[in-house]
Amino acid sequence: MRAAVFHEYGGPLGVEEVPDPTPPDDGVVVEVGATGICRSDWHAWEGHDPDVAPPHVPGHELAGTVVAVGPEVRRVAVGERVTVPFCLGCGACASCRAGETQVCDHDYQPGFTGWGSWAQYVALPHADLNVVPLPEGLDFVDAAALGCRFMTAWAALRVHARVAEGEWVAVHGCGGVGLSAVLVAVAAGARVVAVDVAPAALRLAAGLGATAVVEAAGLPWEDAAAAVRDATGGGAHVSLDALGSVGTCSASIASLRPRGRHVQVGLLPPVLGLPAVPMHLVIAGELEVLGSHGMAAHAYPELLGLVASGRLDPTRLVTGTVGLDGTPAALAAMGSAPPAGVLLVKP
Repeated sequence: MRAAVFHEYGGPLGVEEVPDPTPPDDGVVVEVGATGICRSDWHAWEGHDPDVAPPHVPGHELAGTVVAVGPEVRRVAVGERVTVPFCLGCGACASCRAGETQVCDHDYQPGFTGWGSWAQYVALPHADLNVVPLPEGLDFVDAAALGCRFMTAWAALRVHARVAEGEWVAVHGCGGVGLSAVLVAVAAGARVVAVDVAPAALRLAAGLGATAVVEAAGLPWEDAAAAVRDATGGGAHVSLDALGSVGTCSASIASLRPRGRHVQVGLLPPVLGLPAVPMHLVIAGELEVLGSHGMAAHAYPELLGLVASGRLDPTRLVTGTVGLDGTPAALAAMGSAPPAGVLLVKP
C-alpha cells in the first residue's frame, strides 16, 4: 500500500510503498476513505510524543470501510463503514471497565502508539469495543471531520464543562478544535467570543456563529483576557484553551467570571515547557480547571445522530482536501502556519 512515512523526527515525510497491514486477532483493517491532518500529528513528527518511534505513519482522525477482521471479532463485519476514536481502549483496565476508554491505562492510538491513517489501509485493535458504525448518509469526509478535534470539542463542552443555553463561552485558538468548539457551543444555545491572532480564523469563527471576536495578535495574555471579560460583561462562564500554549492557557483562565470553568484541550507537551497556571485566579474565583483528552466510543451515537440530522455540520469546518502526496507540505505548515479550519486527506 501507499503511505506517508517519516524515518526521523523532523525529517522528510515521503509517500512510499509499504506492506499492507494484517488485522490483530481482536482487530480490523480499514480502507481509509478520509483522514484528518492535525497539529497533534505535527507534535508526533517533531518528536514531542514519547510513544512515537520512527519509521512512522501519522494520522488518527479517520473513517473508512472494514476490509479484514481478526478471528476474535464478533461485532464488526467486512464491508461496514466505520470510524473510531483517536484513543482505543483495551477493555480490561479499570478506566475501560468504567466506560471511560478515552483515559484507558493501556490505550492504543493510531498515528502515535502504532502506524496511522495517512495510508490506504490502517490496522486497529480491540475492534468490538472501539469501532463505531457510521449512519447511512454520513460520508467519510463528514466522519473524518469529527476526528479528534470535533469530538474533543464536543466532550470538552458537553461532557466536562456542562455548557448551558445562554452562557458565554470563550474559545482561545480558532484552528480545528476551536472552530469545532464554536459550532458545538452555538448549537447548545451559548454565546461565543472567539480569540485568535489570525483575522482569517476569526472570520471563520464569526461565520460559524461567534457573537464576538478578539484579535490577540501582539497582545499580552492579560490584555486578551481583559478583552474577553469586556465582551462578555464580566467574564465567560466556560473558557477553552483550544491551542495549547503558556499564553492561551493563562488567558483562558483569566477570561472567566467567578465560578467559571476552564477546559484545557490544546496539548502542552512537557518538552515545550510547562505553563505557569495562574492559580491565584483559580482560588479567588473558585474556578474549575478541567482536562479533556477525548471521547469514548459509546458516546458517539448522540454526536453522530446530531450530525446525521443536520443539527451539527462538521463539513463547515473543512477548508480543503489533499491526497497522500500533499501531506508533507501540510504537515510542515502545522508548526508555523496551521490552516484555519480542517484539512483532510483522501488517500
